[in-house]
This record gives sequence, C-alpha cells and structure tokens, in this order.
Amino acid sequence: MVEKMDEIIIAGAFGTVYTGKTGSTSVTHPSSQQIAVNYVESGSAANSGLTIGKLRRAKQILDQNETDPGDPRYIIVTAKQVNDLLQSTEVTSADFNSVKALVQGDVNSFMGFEFVRTELVETNASSHRRCIAYSKSGLLLAVGADVNVDIGPRRDKRNSTQVYCSASFGTVRMEEEKVVEILCAE
Repeated sequence: MVEKMDEIIIAGAFGTVYTGKTGSTSVTHPSSQQIAVNYVESGSAANSGLTIGKLRRAKQILDQNETDPGDPRYIIVTAKQVNDLLQSTEVTSADFNSVKALVQGDVNSFMGFEFVRTELVETNASSHRRCIAYSKSGLLLAVGADVNVDIGPRRDKRNSTQVYCSASFGTVRMEEEKVVEILCAE
C-alpha cells in the first residue's frame, strides 16, 4: 500500500491539475520550474546526471519563489542519482558536508534537501528521470478513504482465504512554484 501511495505522489507532482470555482481550468507544470538534463553551471563540467549544480539551481528556484525557509524540502531520486552525488567532492568531503556520505554509503540530506530514494521515479519521453525537488507544502496527499482490510473465506473458491484491501487517495500540487523538476540521464 505504501508503494502505491508513493506512485500516486510521484505521478501527481507533474501531472495536470484542475483549479477554479468549477475545477475546469487545467494547469500544467510550468517549464520555468524545470531544470534541463544538460544544465551546466558556469565553470562546471558537463554531466547529465544529478549534479551539485542542479541541486543549487533547484534551491535557487525555490528561494526565488519565496518558499518558506522553515518549510522542509525534499528531493525524490533513484539510486543512480545518489551514486552521481557520491562521486562529487562537495558531497563526500567533511569540509563541505557534515554528513559523511562515503562512510554511510548514502546521501540523506544535503543543501537543505532531505533525500528520498526510490526506483519509482518516472521517466519522460526521452527516458530522462524526472526527479522531484519540493517544499513540503507544495504537494498534498489527500486521503479520501482510509485503508480498509478484510480477511475471510471465499465461499466460491472452496473457502480459500481472501485478503481484500482498499483505500482512496490522490496527490495535487498546491503551488506550482514549490515543485521543481530535475531531469537526469541514466
């Protein structure tokens, strides 16, 4: 059930949302909130994976949009993006980072973002991963019906035990400027 909730959150981050009094006005995720796969900071080497430059740009976008600095920030990435960052001196050096990433073998927080690693991160039509950097108040998970579990015999299947589970939830971007898409090649 948790994996299904993760899938819904990830799909909702960049999906079309509907707004207005009647809910009939569609809003797509703006391109100004997207960091291109080939984004390179001046003075940096070209790299189409997740880079420190892309993280800095995501932070800059959120900061320029006046997102509350007290609002926790998250970034959803795959193992490949974590590996990309572990190859960076800024992430692995104690001079730059208080979390000793190489000792832990993981990046759990860096540059104000808490990292959430999952292989469920979607790809676009060009097969680039669509990593999600966001402020907590930028995405909303709504629960319509809480998890309901029923375990019992199924009379039509020779009283075999049946497990039935249902729930209803969905995700929506609450504010466009609080969600940033970072494209990464793998």
